[in-house]
Amino acid sequence: MAAPFEVMVGRIETLAVDVIVNAANRQLAPGTGVDGAIRAAASPALTAHTNALPGLDEGEAVLTPGFNLPAGHIIHTAAPVWAEDGDEGQKIAGLAGCYMSAIKLARMHNLTSIAFPCLGAGNYGWPRGFACAIAIAACEQALEQAPEIQRVIFCCFTEDDAQIYRAALS
Repeated sequence: MAAPFEVMVGRIETLAVDVIVNAANRQLAPGTGVDGAIRAAASPALTAHTNALPGLDEGEAVLTPGFNLPAGHIIHTAAPVWAEDGDEGQKIAGLAGCYMSAIKLARMHNLTSIAFPCLGAGNYGWPRGFACAIAIAACEQALEQAPEIQRVIFCCFTEDDAQIYRAALS
């Protein structure tokens, strides 16, 4: 069976899916970019909720309610920063872990549709094509253990990013 991938251009905080994935920082503190947009749309209750949670290691994920979002839930995951010192293989494993942890968490909570932003490709500086290849490979691997997931959306902020995903999936 082919993976249930979709590529779209849009704002992830507007999607009516079971769960959207937030590009969070390790402290789960308010940030900019995807995180800022999700928090603004979800309501201050999201920050109050994440303030009570422990931080994340790179590649880990945690589930929260969606609050005022069309999505019922949010999975927060922390990607490694590409430009920081460290082993490249560990960074790749960390970014792949973000996708794999999110899919595993969605499966554990019986969620069947999940939308990802381009994790790591914004403020964290990952080369977009490289991050895309890691995203697709990690999702394909995780979906082998999660056949219940019927939709995996790569929600890109720009058409240029969407073209990278479409090319990689074709």
